[in-house]
Amino acid sequence: MARGRRFGSVTSPSLLLPLLLLCLSSPPAQSLRFDLQSGHTKCISEDIKLNAMSVGKYSVVNPSDSQPAPASHRVTLRVTSPYGNSMHFAENVESGNFAFTSNEAGDYLACFWTADHTPSTPMTLDFDWKTGVAAKDWTNVAKKGQIDLMELELKKLEDTVKSIHDEMFYLREREEEMQDMNRTTNSRMAWLSFLSLAVCLSVAGMQLWHLKTFFERKKLL
Repeated sequence: MARGRRFGSVTSPSLLLPLLLLCLSSPPAQSLRFDLQSGHTKCISEDIKLNAMSVGKYSVVNPSDSQPAPASHRVTLRVTSPYGNSMHFAENVESGNFAFTSNEAGDYLACFWTADHTPSTPMTLDFDWKTGVAAKDWTNVAKKGQIDLMELELKKLEDTVKSIHDEMFYLREREEEMQDMNRTTNSRMAWLSFLSLAVCLSVAGMQLWHLKTFFERKKLL
C-alpha cells in the first residue's frame, strides 16, 4: 500500500471534514450475538488492511444464570488470514480472546464450530471483533501516558484522521487494481475476438476450397 504519499495529494479538506464528522458521530460497534447448532460451522469475515491491529473476544452464553454452563456448550474457533495462515486457534473452550497485527491485506475469517451432539444442542455466542483505531485500548493509553481527557480525545482524532487517510489510499489502490484488471480483460477479449474471426475466416476459406475441388472433380464446374 502506498502509505508514503502525502495526505494533500489525496483529497481536499472540504471532503475530509464530512468523513471525519461521520466517523465521530457513529456509535461504537456493539458485539455480535448469534446462534450456533452443534455439529455446524459459522464463519464471519472482516476486511482488514495491511499492518492493522485486530482484537477480538468471544464467549458462549450460559443458558442458565443459576447453574454452570453444560459441558456441551463449548466452541472451537480458528481465525485465518486471506492466504489461509492461522492467526488464532482455540479448541473446546467457553470463552477466549485474540489479538494480532495483520501481515496480509484482505478478508480474514473467524470460523466457529462445535462437536456434534444428539440431539442437536443450540448455543448462543457473543463475538466482538475490532480492527484499526477501534482496536486500541484507550483506557490504558490514558493511564500510561498520564494525559487528561482533552489530550486523549485529540489523540483519538489524530488516529481517526490517519485511519481515514490510509483508507483513502487503500480504496484508490483497489480502484487502480480494478482498472488494470479491466484493461487486461479488454485486451484479452480483443485478441480472443481477433483469433475467433481468423479461425472463422480460415474455416470458411477451407470450405470454399473443398466445395470447389469437389465440383471440379465431379465436373460440375
